[in-house]
Amino acid sequence: MSRLSAFNSPLLLGFDHFERVLDRISKSSAEGYPPYNIEQTGENGLRITLAVAGFSMDDLTVALEDNQLVIRGRQVEDDNGRIFIHRGIAARQFQRAFVLAEGIEVIDAHMDSGLLHIDLVRQVPEPKVRNIPIGRAAGGESGQTITVSADSVSAGDAPPAPSRARTGHAREV
Repeated sequence: MSRLSAFNSPLLLGFDHFERVLDRISKSSAEGYPPYNIEQTGENGLRITLAVAGFSMDDLTVALEDNQLVIRGRQVEDDNGRIFIHRGIAARQFQRAFVLAEGIEVIDAHMDSGLLHIDLVRQVPEPKVRNIPIGRAAGGESGQTITVSADSVSAGDAPPAPSRARTGHAREV
């Protein structure tokens, strides 16, 4: 049985990366350790806070692997000949991963009272406008340049002509 995808439309070109990211997220472990919070710290700022009581800074690593923020904790068991009558505080290891969107950057990580804080910022890119030359078929003259932007599409300085679909007439360029 084939799996349906929201990204299989012919109008969505180049989104296969997002599909792989969503698959990776859905397959990731649903383990709840260590507990964490994600809070918004400003218009473009985020903070991930993990409760890592019992871990020192030397026991933790924070790494950026591709577009994933990966936090690992590994405590070294140091019994020093101690005999435990009851051991309820386990020296367990963990790995917690967060998939970061494009433009999210890690700016700081620090420990405070058993909490690991990781500060992130979303860089807002400037909108780009690019001219794409349109050439004629072999043997023709050089073509016009159409300006493509998020706001409008124009051919030179002339206002856009009405669509053929609306008027039923051929569009002149």
